[in-house]
Amino acid sequence: MWAQNGVTIAGGHGKGGATNQLSNPYGLFVDDDQTVIIADFGNHRIMQWKNGDTTNGQIVAGVKGQGNGLHQ
Repeated sequence: MWAQNGVTIAGGHGKGGATNQLSNPYGLFVDDDQTVIIADFGNHRIMQWKNGDTTNGQIVAGVKGQGNGLHQ
């Protein structure tokens, strides 16, 4: 059964580059564990929010900005 009340878990703090902000999110995926993964296009990163985390996401790819290196 779905919860009656929604909770903002990603973004909601204006556009920006902090771990509680997004900049031009381009894609969204929710896995079987209800982990939310977002392609944050404007910040050149992939963000992840674990189920129950409503404060800050975790950067899982793209910590060095735009580029084609394995660390980007």
